Amino acid sequence: MRLCRYQHNGTVEIAIFENDRIISINRVAGELNIRIPTPDSLNILDYLAPHGGSAKAVQQVHDRFLKLSAAEQRRLSRPAKEARLRVPVADPKKVILLAGNYGAHIVEGGGVAPERAETFPYFFWKPPTTTLADPGSPIRIPRVSPDHVDWEIELGVIIGRTARHVSEKEALGYVAGYTVCNDVSDRRFRINPKRKPRDKDSFFDWQHGKWHDTFLPMGPCVRDAGSLADPQKLRLVLKVNGKVMQDGNTGQMIFPVASIVSILSSFVTLEPGDIIVTGTPAGVGHARKPPIYLRPKDEVEAEIEGIGVLRNPVVAEK
Repeated sequence: MRLCRYQHNGTVEIAIFENDRIISINRVAGELNIRIPTPDSLNILDYLAPHGGSAKAVQQVHDRFLKLSAAEQRRLSRPAKEARLRVPVADPKKVILLAGNYGAHIVEGGGVAPERAETFPYFFWKPPTTTLADPGSPIRIPRVSPDHVDWEIELGVIIGRTARHVSEKEALGYVAGYTVCNDVSDRRFRINPKRKPRDKDSFFDWQHGKWHDTFLPMGPCVRDAGSLADPQKLRLVLKVNGKVMQDGNTGQMIFPVASIVSILSSFVTLEPGDIIVTGTPAGVGHARKPPIYLRPKDEVEAEIEGIGVLRNPVVAEK
């Protein structure tokens, strides 16, 4: 089952996302006489296991909707393109990302892929309120640094319950669902280009190049974790203007999802709604010869198998 947040006629609602159609949970539940315990909640976690009060009821709505005739399904749903999709998790407290979690991506950047036992995950963050961008909303090329903006398709992991010191074996039980993310990156952002060099400049330049507004599109929906037996078997494809740029698989991660959750929980309390963005496969623009970067009027499509397609146009910051 897949769920989304969407806005229609000025109202935001949680809905079922099925084959690019939006199914109002409350409307269909009313038609089918199914009680939704949290009908007014705009928190998608209330509709997802492991602790969502409406998770079982929404699953019932979904299953019964699929048994309706095609005509009834059309009557009780609307095309996703007619609704404004929103970021699935409205106000995450933490958005934690991984750098260098796919060996081929490390190699294309000129590095050497490490063995898992010999290294540790590189975690960083993005400011959630300004970097998160809705499906269909524009990625804005920043005025301050417009020439080296790149793409990175990534699997997003949404935490469903508080996790602290959890084992790798238990870790997936703390996940509510999965989504599609694009870790947009400015490869050559430099604050004060005339500065006096210091030892850590390259690290902070890299990090600050992740922070521009709209640099984390997310969506279009959340696949509930219970319906996805293995998050390490998902194909990831990113296209720019219809041309395939990245084509990888989550099985290529150095640190799989369960390991990431377990390691993070050993030193950070993970809270419901926290989002972990798990790294990107090979195929980014700056590693190409010659490099390719995003430009205004481009369109980016990031698709993860079994979840959906995240589409965003590219515009120049005004």
